[in-house]
Amino acid sequence: MSLTDAAASEPQRNSLRFSGRSEFQQCVRDALERAAREGWPQIIFSDANFEDWPLGERAVAQALQDWSRSGRRFTMLAKNYAEVSLRHARFVAWRRTWAHIIECWACPDAVLADFPSAILAPSWALVRLDAERSTGWTTDDPARRVQLRETLREWQRKSTPGFPSSTLGL
Repeated sequence: MSLTDAAASEPQRNSLRFSGRSEFQQCVRDALERAAREGWPQIIFSDANFEDWPLGERAVAQALQDWSRSGRRFTMLAKNYAEVSLRHARFVAWRRTWAHIIECWACPDAVLADFPSAILAPSWALVRLDAERSTGWTTDDPARRVQLRETLREWQRKSTPGFPSSTLGL
């Protein structure tokens, strides 16, 4: 069952529907604040290019900094990271500082429309079903989180390491 098929029915547990770019971005901000507050041990971000995510905002950088510590894991999946480098300087700086807890995977051959836009944490998930309209849902439903985890693992298997924390020149 794909994420789109699963979205046909409303998540059963504590859930929230969002619609529009500003609501989506607020959900991302709220997720990172919650991650810092609750000490989530792992976060997975997935998006084709993270173009319209609020990763460059001061509040997001602060929430990531507050969340960061040894033993935490942050994984990113993307088709490519060009937009992250261009649009999200604060995130790129944070990524450099915390490179030892971050894994970035790229799947350049992926079809843009098929790439999942999501956040997965141990107790919470966000799925953006339509990136153009920024519609989707958040939930703490365990079944939805398991399904999303399986989907993201499959994408990671198709990926290779990407978005190095620094580039070495000769």
